[in-house]
Amino acid sequence: MLYELAHREGPAASDLSRDLGLDAAYLSRMLRAFQRRGLVKKRQSALDGRSSLLSLTQAGSKALAPLEERARQEIAALLRNLSAGQQRRVLDSMKAIEGLLGAGAARGPLFLLRPHRPGDIGWVVERHGDLYASEYGWDERFEALVARIAGQFLERHDPQRERCWIAEREGERIGSVFLVRGTRRVAKLRLLLVEPSARGMGVGGRLVEECIRFARLSGYRKLTLWTQSVLTAARRIYQSAGFRLVGEKRHRSFGHDLVGETWDLEL
Repeated sequence: MLYELAHREGPAASDLSRDLGLDAAYLSRMLRAFQRRGLVKKRQSALDGRSSLLSLTQAGSKALAPLEERARQEIAALLRNLSAGQQRRVLDSMKAIEGLLGAGAARGPLFLLRPHRPGDIGWVVERHGDLYASEYGWDERFEALVARIAGQFLERHDPQRERCWIAEREGERIGSVFLVRGTRRVAKLRLLLVEPSARGMGVGGRLVEECIRFARLSGYRKLTLWTQSVLTAARRIYQSAGFRLVGEKRHRSFGHDLVGETWDLEL
C-alpha cells in the first residue's frame, strides 16, 4: 500500500480498492492505522468535495525507503550473474510484456532508472553542454563545469554514499541526476537533466525522488542543491519534492548575468 501511494498521483481510497481488489472496509482500517502512525495524509479533491486524495507523508516515504531498497537488492542478486547484454535483454523483455498487456499503452512510453555504466558520464557532459547552449545560450564554460563535476564523481565515487542514475526509455538515455557527498551529514543533488523529448513524463520528479530516498537510506540529514532562477521547470520539481529556497546570489557565469539559488531539504 505504501508503494502504491508513493507511485500514484493522489489516488482516492476507492481507486485503490478497485485497482488492487481490496475490500473497502479492510482498506479503510489499514489507512486509518497508517494515519495514526503519521504515514499517510488526506486532502480534499478539488473536483469532488466528497472525495479525499491520499499521499505519503515524509514519515511514510521514510518507512517505504528500506522496503524498496530491500526489493532492489533482491532483484540485483537475481541479475548479478548475468552479463550486461543479458541484463538488457531481461529489461527489454519486461518492457515488451508490459506494453503488450496494456499497462504501457495506457500510460505512454515507459522509462526505467538504472545506475551509470561506461559511456554514460560522457553523455551527461555532452548533453548538458548542447542543451544549455541551445536553450539558454550558455557558453562552453558551463560544459567545462559539468565535466569537472562528472570527472570528480568518477574519480572519487563512494558507491555506499554516492550515486548516478540514468533514465532510459526503449534503450535511449533520456535523463540523469547525481547524488554526491558534501559532508558526513549533507549530500548534494547535482546535474539533473531531462531530454526535451521526455519532458512531461515525470522523469525529472522520479530522478529527484530517487535521490531523496537514497540520501535517507545513506544516513544523510540534509540534501542541498544549487540552481539558477531561470531554470523554472527544475525549480518546480524541487519545490514539489519539498525543497526550500534558502539563498540567492547574483553572479555572472557562462556568458550571462544570473541569479544562483540554494535549495535545501531536511531529511
